[in-house]
Amino acid sequence: MPRTRSLAWSELKIGIAGVAALALLTLLVVAVGGDGGYFWQRYPLKARFANAQGLKEGAVVRLSGKEIGMVTAVEFAGAEIEVQFEVLKSLRPAITTESVAVVGALSLLGEPILDITTAPGGTPLEDDGVVRTRESAGAIGDISTAATTTLDEIDQVLRQIRSGEGTLGRILTDDALYTEMQAFMASAASVTQSVQAGQGTLGGLLKDPAAYASLKTSLENLQVMTDRINKGEGALGRLLNDDAVGQSLASTAGNMADVTGRLSRGEGTIGKLLTDSQLHDRLDGMVGSVNALTSGLNAGEGTAGQLLRDRELYENMNRAAAELRELLADIRKDPRKYLRVNVSIF
Repeated sequence: MPRTRSLAWSELKIGIAGVAALALLTLLVVAVGGDGGYFWQRYPLKARFANAQGLKEGAVVRLSGKEIGMVTAVEFAGAEIEVQFEVLKSLRPAITTESVAVVGALSLLGEPILDITTAPGGTPLEDDGVVRTRESAGAIGDISTAATTTLDEIDQVLRQIRSGEGTLGRILTDDALYTEMQAFMASAASVTQSVQAGQGTLGGLLKDPAAYASLKTSLENLQVMTDRINKGEGALGRLLNDDAVGQSLASTAGNMADVTGRLSRGEGTIGKLLTDSQLHDRLDGMVGSVNALTSGLNAGEGTAGQLLRDRELYENMNRAAAELRELLADIRKDPRKYLRVNVSIF
């Protein structure tokens, strides 16, 4: 009997040692496997999402990128998904009413995780408090769908190119267009060579220092002119910067508009000429008469016409006028010579 008790006690000690070893191993695994701490170092929180995006029990919980706990349950809560998780008690001041939880991922193809932002300015949450949430901007499913759509569009574009649709498709399948492109590239290469050789205007600008200097001088002069205009110098500068000149120009434009309006209404001589048909006809007749008179003079008609056309008559009248001037001069010089008075007595 004592032997049996001794054997049972030995087996019990072995069992106790094994359980202790397993417990210690479990604690070591938990300690090495993450930064979530032991269960007595954590407190529970909750978050509700419209879409859990594959988040499941055991997922990592991070605070601003650092692991602080794990998800303990993912359950339905009406129309939403309630995520229950535990985090380190020492971080209670950092997780407040202003913190926001979002479902993220460790990588593009990694497992979903729960990421929480720090907000020390808010009120710390108590046990089982609910953290505010925000839907992630780029869920893995959305990224996969977008990638699939993009690949489909690329495949469609490639099919269109192979069938000769679009500019690129025509270039790759149309021999004539390909030949034209080759000719264009050859022409472009020729132009480039000409420019590099200093030929033409552009080539001269690139190769000829004098042409470059002339262009630079012109640009500098243009800059000086622009500066003067901006400073209000010169007529154009005053026009752009001097309010008095602008007002004077506006007044002149107003006067011109007034004159134009008066002409349109037939006021004044010019206005009547523009609007009175009778006056216009009389003036037109007068101009016609003057034209006829001028034509007669040019043709040598009448005395005035003869004077303009007959050289001999012009010279005779010129000589007569000269002789008359000489006679008048002689009379003024010696009037007695031409005055003879006879006195008779009866």
